[in-house]
Amino acid sequence: MPQFDVLTIGNAIVDILARCEDGFLSENAIIKGAMNLIDAERAELLYSKMGPAVEASGGSAGNTAAGIASFGGRAAYFGKVAEDQLGNIFQHDIRAQGVHYQTKPEGNHPPTARSMIFVTPDGERSMNTYLGACVELGPEHVEEAVVAEAKVTYFEGYLWDPPRAKEAILECARIAHANGREVSMSLSDPFCVGRYRSEFLELMHSGTVDIVFANRQEALSLYETEDFDLALSKLSQDCKLAAVTMSEEGAIIIRGDERFRIPAYAITELVDTTGAGDLFAAGFLFGYTQGRPLEDCGKLGCLAAALVIQQIGPRPLASLKEAAQREELI
Repeated sequence: MPQFDVLTIGNAIVDILARCEDGFLSENAIIKGAMNLIDAERAELLYSKMGPAVEASGGSAGNTAAGIASFGGRAAYFGKVAEDQLGNIFQHDIRAQGVHYQTKPEGNHPPTARSMIFVTPDGERSMNTYLGACVELGPEHVEEAVVAEAKVTYFEGYLWDPPRAKEAILECARIAHANGREVSMSLSDPFCVGRYRSEFLELMHSGTVDIVFANRQEALSLYETEDFDLALSKLSQDCKLAAVTMSEEGAIIIRGDERFRIPAYAITELVDTTGAGDLFAAGFLFGYTQGRPLEDCGKLGCLAAALVIQQIGPRPLASLKEAAQREELI
């Protein structure tokens, strides 16, 4: 049996979350609902203007790994932090959630990445991310045995921003496919897709990536269209398997000519959308690596997403395994 169900690779980030009004975003030139890359100077400026904040280990793929572990899956993670306070927080949190994490921190310059997340009253999150130590992730941090022993290796599209991380991803894909495993990616953000559209499509066309996760806006951006059905049709031709989330409309799973529409779970209150897509991927990949039907995989993803948006922070505060058992999904 493989040692791991899913290996996730991503930017190791500590999230700093605070509530704000829409006017605050306008006053500080923050693009609502997007992930904006910022430098150290702007990071300090925005931090000084934040209201009361909550610190929580985050990063898209790290959140997915934590979600898989919460379902009872065997998860591993690659991501770079520094030897500083935020780096210690990140290492402690991800290991405490049962995720295998052995990427070694090296020095404190640049410091551990942090993302200042401003949550508006509608639950939308606007992320301002200083990548810091994340840009140091490279091929030398690839643990070949872990890649070879993971059923699926999953990486976040955000990793295409730091150049050396691309080399690490491609090396992981080579190892994974050489060992009969699969590779998956999240498109991460419409602006990220805009920056790397041709490269993302090449990853799919070349077979480097087998499974793609996207939301509606990312799928439209990938194919530069406003026709969602057309985007779905193209996606079905370009990759073996895709899962596209549609907020309150649920999700659609695509494999060739097959389509599975998955309804969203009802929620009591929308608190914070941070981590919704990450936890959908966690539920889906947990089900997929357990050999569950694609419709069940989609339900597990929608359940995890529904639970995380009713809390502050991107990682499960309660057992996803117990929640899935209550819904008779596992």
